[in-house]
Amino acid sequence: MSFSYRVKSEIIDKINTSQKADACLMGLLCCCNELSDREILFLTENSLVKDFFVRNVCRVLKDDNAVDISEAERRSGVTLFSLTIPDEGQRIYLLDYFGMDESRRLTEEYLPKDKFFPFLTAGIFLACGSVNDPSKKYHMEFVMPTLDLCNDLGLLLIERHEIIPKHVERKGAQVMYIKESENIIDMLTLMGATMCSIELMNVKMEKDVRNKINRAMNCDNANIDKTLRAAERQVADIELIDQKIGLSALPEQLKEMAELRLENPDYNLKQLGAEMVPPISRSGANHRLQKLSEIAEELRKKHGLEQGVQDTQQ
Repeated sequence: MSFSYRVKSEIIDKINTSQKADACLMGLLCCCNELSDREILFLTENSLVKDFFVRNVCRVLKDDNAVDISEAERRSGVTLFSLTIPDEGQRIYLLDYFGMDESRRLTEEYLPKDKFFPFLTAGIFLACGSVNDPSKKYHMEFVMPTLDLCNDLGLLLIERHEIIPKHVERKGAQVMYIKESENIIDMLTLMGATMCSIELMNVKMEKDVRNKINRAMNCDNANIDKTLRAAERQVADIELIDQKIGLSALPEQLKEMAELRLENPDYNLKQLGAEMVPPISRSGANHRLQKLSEIAEELRKKHGLEQGVQDTQQ
């Protein structure tokens, strides 16, 4: 079962009054494939949406046989449900009931009350909306039948709920879409799919934690690499000093640091400082290693050896 299917299932489960059902049915009608007093045609692959449409059209028209249903199996194996209202008088009554016409405009005069507006949005989503599995990517879209409807819904979402969708034309269809996870969470909550909204929030938190861990690990790995490269240069310097003049020629503090570095090539500056007697700070350890590096550079110059690269901070 896809995430989008679960969202639609939860939306339908939350519609428990005739007022909510009317607002949702108005949203479905806005996205009918044909909408006029000559023909009302609604196509869907979702059996839950099909049942909701039939049940509520029949309720409004007070006729259990108001909707004709036909089925066609697509090559993919998915069943396409085709729903029509054959009686012209019933079509006209349904359009008048919602104050709708072929323009499908969402005019203030016929919009549901503010508290039922979310169910109008939910109906549009049931008809032409989809949302990706959040574990893969954040993306919600509405494939609208007209640009006017696309603009009307977008403006209402911005003005009433501060949800900012975007628009693109794709293969002649008008697509309103949302990619920001926070806006998708708000849309799911608005339409009544609160459990799916919580699921998306949990996925987002898991992703954020995983990204922080990855960044921290990458940073740690970079620091480890930097420490090891610096240690390799320091060991090379100390070995050169030992070869040319011997470590015993060094001042006691530098001799102790040189021996400690040779014994512990994987230690960072803080660890080296802690092993000194008495312990010294990180900057103190770095200062002594810099002194050893300078001695090694002087020996390279004196003996005509290739100049080394001075140590950098770990």
